[in-house]
Amino acid sequence: MTPIPPFEIPEQLRELTERNIEQARVAYGQLMGAMVKSTGMWMAAMPSNGLTAGFKSFQDRAVLFAKQNAEAGFAVATELTNAKNIQDLLAIQSRYAQAQMQAYALQAQEFARLMAQASQGAQPRS
Repeated sequence: MTPIPPFEIPEQLRELTERNIEQARVAYGQLMGAMVKSTGMWMAAMPSNGLTAGFKSFQDRAVLFAKQNAEAGFAVATELTNAKNIQDLLAIQSRYAQAQMQAYALQAQEFARLMAQASQGAQPRS
């Protein structure tokens, strides 16, 4: 029986992938910038009250989390391009999945806290 040759990603494919990841990172940054600008303009046009202040906090945190999650995704994609074999690929993906699940749980807790604060601020005072 002949041994199976080891899996290896060609260097040209690694370089192409790294360039594509960087282009995607730049495009995502532009998209996020435009989204933040447009929602900022929308919020500025809204009347100020407890609900809009709570929504602004929620929005700011959502943008921060989106940026953090995207950066984690770009980082793992870059790390995957440097994997030497299937075992490396699986280990990188596993670490990323575990870290992101923890991050998502913390983000959900933070969103729940912000929603509770916003709803308290929106209730009429007696």
